Parts: sequence; structure tokens; C-alpha cells
Amino acid sequence: MILTLLLAAAVPQTAVDAELAFAKAARGEGQWTAFRRFAAPDAVMFVPDVVKAQEWLQNRDDPATATRWQPAVSYVSCDGHWAVNTGGWQRPDGTSGYFTTIWHRGKRHWRWVFDHGDTTAAARIIPPKPVVHHAACSGKGTGTFGVDADAGFGSSGDQTLRWRWNVTYTKGRTLSVELWDGDQYQRVINDVVAPPK
Repeated sequence: MILTLLLAAAVPQTAVDAELAFAKAARGEGQWTAFRRFAAPDAVMFVPDVVKAQEWLQNRDDPATATRWQPAVSYVSCDGHWAVNTGGWQRPDGTSGYFTTIWHRGKRHWRWVFDHGDTTAAARIIPPKPVVHHAACSGKGTGTFGVDADAGFGSSGDQTLRWRWNVTYTKGRTLSVELWDGDQYQRVINDVVAPPK
């Protein structure tokens, strides 16, 4: 009984908890080790081309010091199985930026399915506690997560959270995330990443 309670307490309950555990694992176990452990089998990331994360991360050595990151805002589907977190990161060399990560909760664990970010001129202000926004619980349907060459889209199963991303021929990219408010979708994230120089 006590072991069951301890194991349950160790499993992140929310996408914010998962993000914090992911960031802590990166610092303690190694950056790419944590990315592998928390990634879904079909997760994608950008280097700057879109890649299947597990393939790209396989056998990749961890940097000596991991990038640090903190969630600032989380957008959660009505059914609670999907979330999009965004926040700030800092590299050991002093550069800073933002990240956006899409998470899915399966039967037991949260796994990230999409991760990207970009540098910023100044570090983002991170609140003491991440702000969580929940979708309204109406407008249910069937959601999918798919990747087609250099573009992808998806939604929660209840279609209260949806996203679309695209990579341009110059390697720039966009990510748009929308949250259902009971009447219509509200765009809550509109990331635009310039092509690499």
C-alpha cells in the first residue's frame, strides 16, 4: 500500500509537473538522456529541420551542462489528456530563449510529442508558479496528431486544444496553438522562428 502511494506520487500528475520533472531530469541525468526518456515514440523536434526525436537522440552524448528551462504557461484540453507548455530557457553560455512543448498523457505517463523553441534578446519573465488555462468542455470531436513532410497538426481527442506547425524551405518555422473557449477557438500561442543565419 505504501509503495503504491509512493509510486503514484512520483508520477507527474499534470503537464506542468511533467515539464518540471523533465527539466530536473535534464539537470540530474543529462539533457539528451532526459529528452529520450520523456519523449513519445513518435515525438518530433527541430534541429533546425524537423526530425523524429527518438532517432535523432539515439546515442547522442549529453552536453556537460544542460540547458535550464521553466514553464510559464500551460494550456490544457478539457479532457486533461493534452497540454501545451511554454516558458523560458537559459544555456550555460548565457543565451536565453523560449520553448513550447506539446504533451500527451497516456494511461500512466505524460510524454512530449513536439518540442521547439528559439533564442530571445532578453530572458522571459517566469512567474513563481506557472499559469494554467483549461479549455471549455464543449465542442467535442475526434482529434489526431499527424506529420506530413515539413508540416504537422493535431488536436486533443475532444478537439478543445489544437495546433499546427510548418517549416519553410528556408528552415524557418511557425507553431500556432488554439484553445476552445466554449464558443470559438482562441489563438493562445503563435511562435514564429526565423530561418537560421
